[in-house]
Amino acid sequence: MNIPLDRDRPVPLARQIQGHLERLIADGLLAPGVKLPATRDLAQSLRVNRATVALAYEELVAAGLARAHVGQGTFVAGEPPARPAGRVPAPAPIDWVALLSRSARTAAADEERRRALGTPAGASASLVSFAGGMPDSALFPTEAFRRVLNQVVREEGGALLQYSAVGGYAPLRRYLAGYLLRFGVEARAEEILIVNGSQQGFDVIARTLVDPGDPVAIEQPTYTGAMQAFRSFGARLLPVEWDAAGPRPDVFERLCERQTPKLFYCQPSAHNPSGLTMEPEVGRRLLATAARHQVPIVEDGFDGSLYYGPRPGTPLKAADRAGVVLYIGTFSKILFPGLRLGWLVAPSPVVERLQAAKQLADLHTSALLQAAVHRFCERRLLDRHITRVTAEYARRRAILLAALRRRMPEGVTWTDPQGGFSLLLTLPPGLEATTLLPVAAERGVAYTPGPAFFLDGGERTLRLSFSSVPTGRIDEGVRRLAEAIKMAQRQPRPRRAEREVVPVV
Repeated sequence: MNIPLDRDRPVPLARQIQGHLERLIADGLLAPGVKLPATRDLAQSLRVNRATVALAYEELVAAGLARAHVGQGTFVAGEPPARPAGRVPAPAPIDWVALLSRSARTAAADEERRRALGTPAGASASLVSFAGGMPDSALFPTEAFRRVLNQVVREEGGALLQYSAVGGYAPLRRYLAGYLLRFGVEARAEEILIVNGSQQGFDVIARTLVDPGDPVAIEQPTYTGAMQAFRSFGARLLPVEWDAAGPRPDVFERLCERQTPKLFYCQPSAHNPSGLTMEPEVGRRLLATAARHQVPIVEDGFDGSLYYGPRPGTPLKAADRAGVVLYIGTFSKILFPGLRLGWLVAPSPVVERLQAAKQLADLHTSALLQAAVHRFCERRLLDRHITRVTAEYARRRAILLAALRRRMPEGVTWTDPQGGFSLLLTLPPGLEATTLLPVAAERGVAYTPGPAFFLDGGERTLRLSFSSVPTGRIDEGVRRLAEAIKMAQRQPRPRRAEREVVPVV
C-alpha cells in the first residue's frame, strides 16, 4: 500500500497513516472485511517504525473503523462511515468530458447516433438478424489457417515476433501485387502499404490529407465507418447521391467546381449497403472529373471475388491513368475479420506519407499474421475458400430475393445486389425504418436502419444483410419482416424503444 508521508509536517506519522486509511475506507476503496496489510510489511514499505503503524491501526479500531483479531490481523469493519464534519473535502473529480478533443467529441456524437439506431434491448434468442454485414464464421477455414500459422511460427518465429517493417511483410506485398492484377489493378510491391484493416486505411488517409474544415465528397448512402473516420478529423462531408448506375457524376462535377473537395470516397463494387456495382461509364466520368480538378478518389475496393452477376465490376484503380486513386483492400470480408489485415495502394510519393502516418499510430502490423496469410494465399487455400463461400453467399442472396418477391407487401422495393453481403430495402411512404425496428424485433427479426448510412435522410430505407443468416432462417425472417410492415401500416407509429449499441459494419 502506497501512503504518502510528509516528514516535514508537524502531524505525527501515525496520524498521517491513520488519516489516509480513514479516507480510503470512507471512499469505499477499502471495503468492509478487507484485511489491512500486516504492520511489519506496511512499516517496511513506508520505512517507518512498526510501532508507528501499530498505533495507527489501534486508532482505527478505537474509532470503530477496523477490528483486530489476534493471530489473524486487522480488518476493515462495518459500512463506510460518513465523512466527519469539518474535514477538508476531497478535490472534485477531473472533468474528462470537458477535456475531450474535437475528434473525440465527434466520435461520441457518432456513438450516440449508433445507439439510437441499434437493435432494441431485450430481443429474443430466436431473433432472425439481418443486421450483421459480416461473413459467416461457420464458413471460416480455421483449421487450415491454424496449420499455416503453426508452420510460420516454427520456421520464422524468431524474426516475425521481432519489430518489423512498417510497410508490411515483403512476400505478402509481392503476392498482393500479383493478386490485384486479377482485377486489373497494376501496383508494384513498394506502392502497397499493409494496414490493420480498411478502417486504419481511412484513418491514415484522413490523417495525411484532411485538415479540420476541409470539404470531403462522399457517396450517399455509404459505409458508416468511412463517414466516422473522415468526420473525426474535422472534415465537412458533402454527399454525392447514388442512383442505379453509381454515384452521380454531375453532382460530383458541381462539387468540384464549387467546393473543391479534398478527396472523394466511394465503393464502386459491392456497395455497402446496397450491394450495387458502379457502371463503367460512371466510373470513367468520375475519373475524368477527379483528374481535371486534381481531387483524389479513395476507392474502397470490396474484393472482386465476391460477386454474383455475370462479371465483377472493374475497380476505378484499374482505369486510373492520372494516378488520382487511392485503393483500399481488406482480407476481412474474404477471410477473417478478426485478422484486421488490409492494404492501401497509392503512388510512391503518397504511400511514403501514408506509411509515416501509420508508423506514428502503431509502428507496424503484426508480421506473424501477415506471414501466415501469405502462406495461406501462396498455397492457394484462399482461392479454394473464396470459391466455396461465394457459392454459399450467392445461394443465400437468391433465397433472400425470392422471399422478398413472394412476401413483401405492395410499395416495398429493394436493390438487386451484384456483390457483397447486403441489399437496401425501401419502405412504402409513411413508414420509417427506425420506428419500425421495435415492431420488427417484437416479431423476431432485426435489421440496420438506413439512416446509419446517410449523412442526412434515408428514413424509409433499411439494410438487410444475408451473409451471416443460415439459409433455413432467411425466408422466416422475411416473413416476420413483412408482417411487421403490414402491422405498422395499420397502426399508429410506436414509441421509440430503448436501444443497445450494435456496431454497424
